[in-house]
Amino acid sequence: MDLSLVDLSPVPDGGSATDAYANTVEIAQQAERLGYSRLWVAEHHGMADVLAGTTPEVLLGHLAAETDSIRLGSGAVLLNHYSPFKVAEQFGALDALAPGRIDAGLGRANGSPAVDRALGTERHVQNPDEDHAEKITAVVNHLYDDYPAEHAYSDIQIPRSGADEPVPWVLGSSPSSAALAGELGLRYCFAAFIRPQFATHAFEQYREHFQQSELSSGIDEPQGMVAVNAVCAETDEEAARLRAMAEASYKRMQRGVIGTTPSIEEAIDELGGVPEPTPATLDADEWPRAISGSPETLSGLLEQLTERVGVDEAMIQHVVADHDDALRSHELLADGVGLTPR
Repeated sequence: MDLSLVDLSPVPDGGSATDAYANTVEIAQQAERLGYSRLWVAEHHGMADVLAGTTPEVLLGHLAAETDSIRLGSGAVLLNHYSPFKVAEQFGALDALAPGRIDAGLGRANGSPAVDRALGTERHVQNPDEDHAEKITAVVNHLYDDYPAEHAYSDIQIPRSGADEPVPWVLGSSPSSAALAGELGLRYCFAAFIRPQFATHAFEQYREHFQQSELSSGIDEPQGMVAVNAVCAETDEEAARLRAMAEASYKRMQRGVIGTTPSIEEAIDELGGVPEPTPATLDADEWPRAISGSPETLSGLLEQLTERVGVDEAMIQHVVADHDDALRSHELLADGVGLTPR
């Protein structure tokens, strides 16, 4: 099993975006040493006091200069906010900075009405899936110089490295995004930490709708990855304690409290105690929103979940307050899965 990471650049308590970005750089460098396949950075808007990951295209340029071999990408660029040509230019420039190791993760999401208005985004699109598919196709056509000679955009050039072009991924958390990825014949990553209940059905839809694409970036067979919220510690009990933050954060969101992250102590208090450790074996229909465990336990859990949806790669996301805990979690998990250090 391959392992990758997605980092949201959380702002540490009492810190700033500068501290958050420095932590992301350290996570990327450690992930490269440990043998993780890729590091993606996220795009969230309007809560920069908590999550500094607002502009992956900027942060990735810095990460390209601070790493040598790990793949770097967006998890995701929210394409509904932007011009496909501008997004393609950004990823072409990133490819020139880090030849042959850029992933263009393409997704969509609306923020608050104020944020969408500030971004100049039309919240109500007549056919959202069709619009999204058209934008993804346009990005890919620009990246791969795939427009036919008679097209108005055929002579528009973007920056290039001369190595392999950025690899497009469709990202989503619903069966509709999975079907769209399949119809386009592109790679698909499902965010199981958002809607775990749809994971199995989403990958069924992806494979059912998959067709070889005429796009140069298309693939011959379905290729997927599943992103899960997971944290590792020396023991199952300690990992469950760290997982309390993710559990409490989700309960806050259910109550409509967005953009806040509790400390471990606050999380345990809000939950009424430390969560029970994630069982080493999950029921066939059980997919927790967040999982935790020792290296052995968590490795087994990831094997179960990736096998369930038929993929060979898991991407790890977590909610951990202490940066050292995050680094230790990545280190222990890499050892548990048996990654080969670079």
